[in-house]
Amino acid sequence: MNLLTLRRSALTFTFASLLFSPAVAEPAKPKPDFAVKTKAIDASVTLDAQIKADPKLAENCLAEGKKWIAENRAEAEQEFKSDPELFRNGAWTYERSYATSSLVANRYLSILRTDYSYTGGAHPNTDTNTILWDKTQAKRISIRPFFTETADGGPAMKAMVAGVLASLKAEKKARDIDDSDTDYVKSIEPSLLKIGAVTLTPSTEAGKSAGLTFHYPPYAVGAYAEGGYTAFVPWQTLKPYLSAEGSTIFAGERPKGDENGGQ
Repeated sequence: MNLLTLRRSALTFTFASLLFSPAVAEPAKPKPDFAVKTKAIDASVTLDAQIKADPKLAENCLAEGKKWIAENRAEAEQEFKSDPELFRNGAWTYERSYATSSLVANRYLSILRTDYSYTGGAHPNTDTNTILWDKTQAKRISIRPFFTETADGGPAMKAMVAGVLASLKAEKKARDIDDSDTDYVKSIEPSLLKIGAVTLTPSTEAGKSAGLTFHYPPYAVGAYAEGGYTAFVPWQTLKPYLSAEGSTIFAGERPKGDENGGQ
């Protein structure tokens, strides 16, 4: 076989290899910690490794996730019986994941809870919520203990809202999104129950938090196509309102690469 023939054979082999070789596989999804699959519903709950390392926390999250699936399963099964055509493209999908966002003072664990659902509409839906777990007390808590007051409409809550809106405005500008429609501003109220799901932001200082990160799913503060948003409020903005406990856990700066708030 001459040199030209060898080269042609090599090129042919290379082209065929590229043409028929399998695409690079996407990373496999972690195995669910609980799953249900019927003709009407395909649902799962997944906990990350750090959550599973805390038995009481894992039990708490899994119980909540199972309850969420049970409620959606009951609705899906009823719809399947009354109108099977709604399921012509397959079972409705519900996926809930619990992921660690930060651990502060080796005590306060911030968890991001993400719900994905698809029931045959124009697009899937994603919702985001958060959990603050106190490892010492082995229970869920709020951020209230870190502030001297968190009354609805009070100084601390107004400062948080101002910080959130400034952060969202900056993020929209960075994404080159028209911010003339400010209807979303009305939905962010100076109340812990209405300002948005919150986590303790990681810090460049070990064991500390750099502030608060608020999480907003698609549709919450913009069009669906914009996707979700996070808003960061640095601890320095909230310093006048910190309690003694808050003063011990907040310090440092937000690490580079945390712009998505652990999402």
